[in-house]
Amino acid sequence: MSEEGHATIEKKSKQSPIGEIPEDWKVVKVSDIFEVYGGTTPSTKNANYWNGDIYWVTPTDITKSEGLYLKDTEKKITRKAVKETSLRILPPGTLLLTSRATIGHTIINSSPVTINQGITAFIKKNNNTDSVYYAYFLKYRKEYLKQLGGGSTFREVSRSTLKNLLIPLPPLPEQRKIAEILSTVDDAIQKVSAAIARTERLKKGLMQRLLTKGIGHKRFKFSKELGCEIPEEWEVVRLGEIVEIQSGKYFAYSEFCESGIKCFKIDNVGFGEILWKTISFLPENYSDKYSELVLGVGDIVLALNRPTIDGKLKIGRLSEADVPSILYQRVGRFIFKSEKIYRHFMFYLLMGEYFKKELSRMLIGTDQPYIRTPVLLKIKIPLPPLSEQRKIAEILSTVDRKLELERKRKEKLERIKKGLMNDLLTGRRRVKVDKDGNL
Repeated sequence: MSEEGHATIEKKSKQSPIGEIPEDWKVVKVSDIFEVYGGTTPSTKNANYWNGDIYWVTPTDITKSEGLYLKDTEKKITRKAVKETSLRILPPGTLLLTSRATIGHTIINSSPVTINQGITAFIKKNNNTDSVYYAYFLKYRKEYLKQLGGGSTFREVSRSTLKNLLIPLPPLPEQRKIAEILSTVDDAIQKVSAAIARTERLKKGLMQRLLTKGIGHKRFKFSKELGCEIPEEWEVVRLGEIVEIQSGKYFAYSEFCESGIKCFKIDNVGFGEILWKTISFLPENYSDKYSELVLGVGDIVLALNRPTIDGKLKIGRLSEADVPSILYQRVGRFIFKSEKIYRHFMFYLLMGEYFKKELSRMLIGTDQPYIRTPVLLKIKIPLPPLSEQRKIAEILSTVDRKLELERKRKEKLERIKKGLMNDLLTGRRRVKVDKDGNL
C-alpha cells in the first residue's frame, strides 16, 4: 500500500512526445477522443433569449464554483435562443474548460448546459475515456494551458490548439481508478471547506453578539455615539484615549538587500492575517538603528492606504513567525497606552463590523482611499470592563484555534492531492487494477 492508502504497482515506461509514460499508455490528440466545441453569447438585446430554464455557462460560473461539478449558472437562456443561434445543449458529463481571459479552469456539468465563447467543451467520442480523469489532467496542466494562450486584449487558447494538444490515454480502468482516488481526496477537502465555512459563520455571529451585547447582561442602554444598545456597565471611549498609532518609515530601494531583517510592508497585511508572499529585507543592523520601528509578537497592524477592500478590513496580528520585522510606510501599529484595554480583545473589536463601518466612513480619496491617523483616533468604540474583555477574547480565540486546525488540515489534504496528481496523472506511480476494475 502507498502512504495515501492506495495500492500501487511498478511497470515499465517508455519515452513519448509528452515525456516518459508507462509502456501500456498511449499518446493521442484531444480531437482523437473528444469533440471540441466552443459556445457563443445570444443577443442581449433580444429579451426572448434570456431568463429561460437552460443553463448558460460563463468562465465566471466555473471559477467561482467549488468542487469538480457545476451546480448552477448566473444566467439562463430560453429554447428559442438555442434554436436561433449556433448554441448546442451539451449533455451531462461534458468536460468544460475556460479558454479565454481566465484560462485552464475545468468543471463537469451535472445537467444539460450551453456555454459562451470563453469556454471550450470536450464531448466524449467513445466510451474509452473518463471525463473526470481528464478534468483532473487538465487541472494538472493548467499552467501549460495558460502558456498556449495568445492575444493582446484577452489571452485565449484557440480551438485548433486544443484539438491538437497531445495527452496521455491510460487504459480505461486505470483512468477511472485515478479519478476515483483524486475524487476521494477532493471530497475530503470539500468536507473540511464546509467545516471552515460553518466555523467562520459561527465566529461572525459570536463577534456580532459579544462585541455589542457582551456576556450575560440583562440591562442595556442606548449609546448615541455608537447608534446601538450596549450593556449598562460598558463605557464608550475614543480610540485615541487608549491607543496611539505609529506609522512606519520609508526606506529607499537602495537600502534593501537579499537577506537580513524583514521589512513589514502594506502587502504583508491580510484580512485578519499576516501574509509573506513576497519578502523584502533590510540590513540586520537596522533593528538597532530603527529600534522604535521593530515589531514584536502580538503587535496589531493596520493598512493605512485602502484599509478596507470589498467590505473586508486589512488588519493583522503578528505571531512569532512574523518577527523581527521593521515597520514600513503606509502601515500603522497600535501602541497601547491604557490599562483599561486588553490587547487580544482590541484585535477582535477592530475586526468587528462597527469599526469597519466607521473607518470606511472616514476614508479620504476615491482611487486610493486612505485614513489619517488623527482621524482614525477619533473613532468611538465600546469598552467593557477588563475582566469581560478577557472572557470575550478567550471565546473568540477558541474559535480561531479551531479555524486554524481546520485550515491546516485542508492545506495538508491539498498537498496530498497535489502529490497524487503529479504521480498518478503522469504514470510515475500506478494504481493496480484487476480485470474487474478494482484496486
